[in-house]
Amino acid sequence: MPTGDSKDPDVTLSLATVPDFDDLTDNEAEIDEYIAALDVEAQLLCSLLWAPAESAKRTVAALTSADFYRPVNAALFTAISELVEAGKPHNSAHVFTTLQQEGRTSGHLGKQLTKALTDITTIGVPSAELEHNIAAVLTQAYRRGFREAARSLAQAAEELPEDQLFEHLLSIGRERRAASQRLAAIREGRP
Repeated sequence: MPTGDSKDPDVTLSLATVPDFDDLTDNEAEIDEYIAALDVEAQLLCSLLWAPAESAKRTVAALTSADFYRPVNAALFTAISELVEAGKPHNSAHVFTTLQQEGRTSGHLGKQLTKALTDITTIGVPSAELEHNIAAVLTQAYRRGFREAARSLAQAAEELPEDQLFEHLLSIGRERRAASQRLAAIREGRP
C-alpha cells in the first residue's frame, strides 16, 4: 500500500486523505433515497399481501413487528397480521380499508403508511418468495440484535452498579442464544 513517504506524487497517500469512517456515515445528503424494491422487509410485505391464507398464517406466526427495522414496515406488518389472524382477506385493498377505518390514513403518519403500502404493493414480489424473505428479515433482525447488545453493554459499563454487570451480560447472552435458535429453526423450515 502506498505511503506518505513515496517520491511519486501520484501514489502518495497520507492518513489525512483517507476518509474517516464517520465521514462515510454522517453525510446523509450523499445517501440515495430509500427504494422499497431493494428492501427485504418491503419484499416480504409485498409477497405477504399476495400470499394464500395458509402461507400468510405461517408468516405471521414466524415474525413479530419487532423483527422490522423500519417502523412503517412494522406497522404494516401488524395491520396485515391482524387481518390474517382474524381470517380476513389481507391484500392491499383490505389493509388500506382497515387503516382507514381505524383513522390511521390521515396526517403525516397516515401518509407514510399509505405511501409505504402503495410502494410495497407495486414492487412485484411473488408470494412464492415468502419463505426466503422470512429468513432474510430474521437474519437482518438477528444482526441488529448484536449491535443493540453491544450498545447495551457499553451503556451498562457506564451506568450499572458492578454487582449487576455480569447478570446483564448473561441476560443479553440468553436473549442472543434464543434469537440464534429462532433463526436456525426458520432456516431449517421448523416453525
